Amino acid sequence: MTLAEYDAFCAALPATSHVVQWGDAHVWKVGGKVFAIARESADEAFAVTFKCSWASYDILKEQPGLRPAPYLASRGMSWIQRQTDEGMPDEVLLDYLRESHRLIANKLSKRIRAGLGLEA
Repeated sequence: MTLAEYDAFCAALPATSHVVQWGDAHVWKVGGKVFAIARESADEAFAVTFKCSWASYDILKEQPGLRPAPYLASRGMSWIQRQTDEGMPDEVLLDYLRESHRLIANKLSKRIRAGLGLEA
């Protein structure tokens, strides 16, 4: 997956917004809340960070090419960073990005979800 493919996929999810922040990180949000972060630079390979369930987190953190997300996981949150596709092919990553979007959207208030056109 490339950064452009990642951005195009996240843009197609409902009620999303995009910002480049924290240096050169491509951050995707739903209702103002982050659900995915990607970064690619000359020094670092393309990496994607996303929220997942605790059950998924416990499994994914042990897979090759995946690790607990820097900063987020150390703060007690269930976020994973995919550094390579060795343990997670692109098709599976897309499923996790959809799920991350859903998890974050479901934490929004009913009023905000309704305003964004999202189902409860």
